[in-house]
Amino acid sequence: QVQLVEAGGGLVQAGGSLRLSCAASGRTFSSYNMGWFRQAPGKEREFVAGIMRSGDNTYYADSVKGRFTISRDNAKNTVYLQMNSLKPEDTAVYYCALKYGGSGYSGDPADFGSWGQGTQVTVSS
Repeated sequence: QVQLVEAGGGLVQAGGSLRLSCAASGRTFSSYNMGWFRQAPGKEREFVAGIMRSGDNTYYADSVKGRFTISRDNAKNTVYLQMNSLKPEDTAVYYCALKYGGSGYSGDPADFGSWGQGTQVTVSS
């Protein structure tokens, strides 16, 4: 029903910044909470940030709080992740997804779906 496409990843030195985008197709984008996740080699998919339908409320993993900012533009069917002060441990494939279940502030991947293909973020030291 909704297709998500991530973009904006790349190679950056520690301390640098990247802005990821997640563009959605479909009519009901604004009806869903959204989330960003990441997955490093050999590790499980990890919650990064979430945002409610209106964009009024956001929540973050402790590891990125204060450095990353999630936002959305429902008119453009797009959610963003501004990533500042990047660290080598931020290196991962970053995915966006729609929230279908769970509580309002869930970061459980099982509560999300319609995953995009991911965009690679590599932070060098």
